[in-house]
Amino acid sequence: MERKKFNKDSKPKRKAGSYKKAPLRKPSGKKSDNNPHTKANDGKMRLNKFLANAGICSRREADTLISSGAVSVNGKVVTEMGFKVAPTDKVNFGGETIRSEKKVYLLMNKPKDFITTVDDPFGRRTVLQLLGKLKERVYPVGRLDRATTGLLMLTNDGDLTKKLTHPKFGVKKIYHVTLEKNVKENHLQHLLDGFELEDGFTQADVCRYVGDGRDKKQVGIELHSGKNRIIRRMFEHLGYTVIKLDRVYFAGLTKKDLARGQWRFLTQKEVNLLQMNSEKG
Repeated sequence: MERKKFNKDSKPKRKAGSYKKAPLRKPSGKKSDNNPHTKANDGKMRLNKFLANAGICSRREADTLISSGAVSVNGKVVTEMGFKVAPTDKVNFGGETIRSEKKVYLLMNKPKDFITTVDDPFGRRTVLQLLGKLKERVYPVGRLDRATTGLLMLTNDGDLTKKLTHPKFGVKKIYHVTLEKNVKENHLQHLLDGFELEDGFTQADVCRYVGDGRDKKQVGIELHSGKNRIIRRMFEHLGYTVIKLDRVYFAGLTKKDLARGQWRFLTQKEVNLLQMNSEKG
């Protein structure tokens, strides 16, 4: 059977003015729970953000904890990503009830012979003992070894801590180094050029004698690396022993008017600057 060809001229034509628009539906006033763009102001917070705000870890690390079944809400284990908790919910991790704490940011001028851990099985003094009876729980951002002095930041902001310690953030740190002997000029250049250590390539961003350069045992060094004992290892590689190591600058912060062993809260301006810079990473 031969199929008839369609002729567009044979299509019935609509009379002019006969088209009517479909009536607009009135909004119901209800918000869809499944619409990701709809944010109900119910006071709830994502579980990973709740854990980060409590200073437990960063949001990304919290996702891992949640997916592994390490977190429970109101007695039930939660593994769902994006799960939200209400202010009245009881969140449990590690056998303890977690409470969302007010975020605090501290700057300390760390003295010698204090370690930058929360506690120590050998009973050595920790930097947290210098804080006295601080209501909020805080943790060191990065680390300074026991013999190193100078600027140390502490906070319960897990997200900011993660950004400040992540290599891509490139946080700027400046140290005042005292060596046991004069440092040769060609070795300063060697530090700037960089070299291989056991854990990879490393180099200084800036390296020069302190002050007028008369005392060649005093060196200022700027770098972004967060590797363990990196400055001591860099100078040991060149045949020097570090006698004193003092961090004088960290992520735009200085220890001006902050005596050894003392600490202070960061100003809101300083916190805003840290958060703004961390978003550039």
